[in-house]
Amino acid sequence: MKKVFAIEEFCLACHLCEYNCAFSHSGMKDMVKAYKSGFQPARIQVEESGEINFALNCRHCSDPVCMKACITGSISRGEDGVIRVDTNKCVGCWTCVMTCPYGAVVRGRGDRKVALKCDLCTESGNTPACVEGCPNRALVFEERGDD
Repeated sequence: MKKVFAIEEFCLACHLCEYNCAFSHSGMKDMVKAYKSGFQPARIQVEESGEINFALNCRHCSDPVCMKACITGSISRGEDGVIRVDTNKCVGCWTCVMTCPYGAVVRGRGDRKVALKCDLCTESGNTPACVEGCPNRALVFEERGDD
C-alpha cells in the first residue's frame, strides 16, 4: 500500500503541507475563502525540533491501536488498507487521539468536534494534497514494504 513518508533533511517547515491538506478537505474551491471560513485543521502536522523538521501523519498501521481504542467503532480499515474515521459515528471522546503513538489523530473543531486523521486523500483519487503541495519534495507517496 502506498503511504506518505517524510524526508526530514528536505523539510523547510513551511507548513504548506498542512495548508494544502486542510484546504483539500474543506470542500471549497477558493483557498482564501476557505481559511476565512475557519475550516477543520490539517490531518498532517509539521514538527519543528531544532534543526530537524518533518511532517507527521497517520502511518496506517498494520495493527492500529486507534482503531482498537475507538469506543464507537468509527475507525476502520477499508479494503484498500486505509484507516478512516466515520465522522457520523464519532462521538468526540478523543480516545483515539490519546492512544495513537504517533500523535497522528487530531481533534476537529467547530460544530463537528470529531476525530480527524489522514485518509491519503482517497476521496480525490489523486496523490495526497500534502505531497502535491510540498515545494521541496520533503513528502513522498510511495510503497515501502511493512510498517
